[in-house]
Amino acid sequence: MTYTVIHATHEAVRKAGGIGTVLEGLMTSSVYQKSVRRSFLVGPLSHLGDEDILAESGKVLFSTISGVQNVDCAGVLNRVAERYNVNILYGIRQFSGGYEADVLLVDAEDINPRRSRNFKYNLYRHFGLASDRYDTIADYALYIDSAEAIYDAVVALIGKDPGPNIVLAHEYMGMPVALKTIVKNDPRFWAIFYAHEVSAMREITEGNPGHDVMFYNALARALAQGEVVEDVFGDQSDYYRHALVQLASHCDGIFAVGDPTLDELRFMGLEAEAIDLVYNGIPAVRISYAEKLQSRSRLQAYAQNLLGYEPDVVMTHVTRPVISKGLWRDLLVLSHLDKLLGDRGQTGVFFVLTTAAGQRSARDIEIMESEYGWPVVHQIGPPDLVSNEVDIWRDIEAFNRAAVAVQAILVNQFGWDRASCGQRMPQDMAFADLRRGTDIEFGQSIYEPFGIAVLEPLTFGGLCVPSSVCGCCGFLNRVTKEQADPLVVVADYTSDIAMESAASARAIGEYERRIQEDKVAEKVAWDIADALPSSNREREARLHSGYKLASQMSWDRVCEAFFLPSIERAISRRETQRNV
Repeated sequence: MTYTVIHATHEAVRKAGGIGTVLEGLMTSSVYQKSVRRSFLVGPLSHLGDEDILAESGKVLFSTISGVQNVDCAGVLNRVAERYNVNILYGIRQFSGGYEADVLLVDAEDINPRRSRNFKYNLYRHFGLASDRYDTIADYALYIDSAEAIYDAVVALIGKDPGPNIVLAHEYMGMPVALKTIVKNDPRFWAIFYAHEVSAMREITEGNPGHDVMFYNALARALAQGEVVEDVFGDQSDYYRHALVQLASHCDGIFAVGDPTLDELRFMGLEAEAIDLVYNGIPAVRISYAEKLQSRSRLQAYAQNLLGYEPDVVMTHVTRPVISKGLWRDLLVLSHLDKLLGDRGQTGVFFVLTTAAGQRSARDIEIMESEYGWPVVHQIGPPDLVSNEVDIWRDIEAFNRAAVAVQAILVNQFGWDRASCGQRMPQDMAFADLRRGTDIEFGQSIYEPFGIAVLEPLTFGGLCVPSSVCGCCGFLNRVTKEQADPLVVVADYTSDIAMESAASARAIGEYERRIQEDKVAEKVAWDIADALPSSNREREARLHSGYKLASQMSWDRVCEAFFLPSIERAISRRETQRNV
């Protein structure tokens, strides 16, 4: 069976985060392409520059903004635009490898107020969604107001296609389109919620000083006792994202990108039988051992230029500077690893690539580098440290003062080449070298529904260090048959906590978390030290085993084993319900 798949997402033309990475992985999978006869990427047009981006990545076929009318269906699209008083942008986005997807974006800023009121009334009548509670929230209005016009335009573009037409609501942002699909009840269409996280659970985890140590212990005990999130953490209905995600119970199916996400959905009260695990894929790229050594040498040379020594161990963390990424845990582990490496007579470097300000200009980098030695030294304030970068640097500075064998370097810049990062970076350095050449990639998050980034060096033989709450760990367990793999060290900060109930786990605070982190960090450091390759021969063997393992977690494998079978189950589930 083949499908038309309509991806309702805020990343239809812009790759802004994890969902964009997922979309790219799906679209470039040969397995996906064989089973999906047509793909749509639909969502709100939230930036006027989206038309230019679409033109660069494909072609614009229709636009009520610029007046392009290069499609046979221009008439029906114009009628949809007039009916709702919206702007419509339609075209084709091309992915690497030549695969093309239809893109449809709607600007509903000036939507017909009557249409908007009627849709919200119908959402309340069908689902109990009280939009008046969230009407002042621009993010809520962005997705609600564009949903009906998106649906009608897609139906016009699909024409008489008999289906199955699968609407995938990527996160809460896609739910209004899914809800419109359910209300219309066209038998050619199915609606599936694609949970890339659970927003309320992220809020609770990040906002509580006990973080994951508290939350996942409370969750486990609550599920065992038949409790839901309101029983443990109180009413969540004021949070519009939570209100939208709860309505996934009306969809034909629910996808969860990891085992923790599945449990979080159950914690919301959603039925486990309706939820399918659809893991994310990771890159599976084969390179030669000579290419790996070349990338590693470039990273070592950069460290030599910055620090005056060539490190024996190269460590990295490529991430966003947000609390969920748990960057302080990296330094906790390194404080123990520093001693272990020092006792062996070895040295290390830890590159943290993260920025809260986007890309600094080449001129700013040149001035910071020449005046005070950026990125080894930093100064607070633009063009250097801003926002969360300040606290990250303070932690790194304190670590560096105490360390003997390892130094951490904060590169708060978007890009990884000489043009972006200054004259001390090797001239032939590229971002790919970070992934290919690293010995260790950290990713000890407190909240991480899957964690593609921490596993990206796996295919190149790098040692990956995710936390146990990363959804990727469940996938790893499946492909390694639950046997320990030397290419992955899992940092488990949530186990061995003796709590009798969700209420007692709820009481875990910063003090208890820090005690647990100190204990686990020392173990992780020893595990890393034991797992480091002891020779070039072992490093080369890791390259081959890493590629083999990554191949079992590729997007082709995800589509074949999880994504497509889960669509089939969603279709069958509704047919079964109709026959009951």
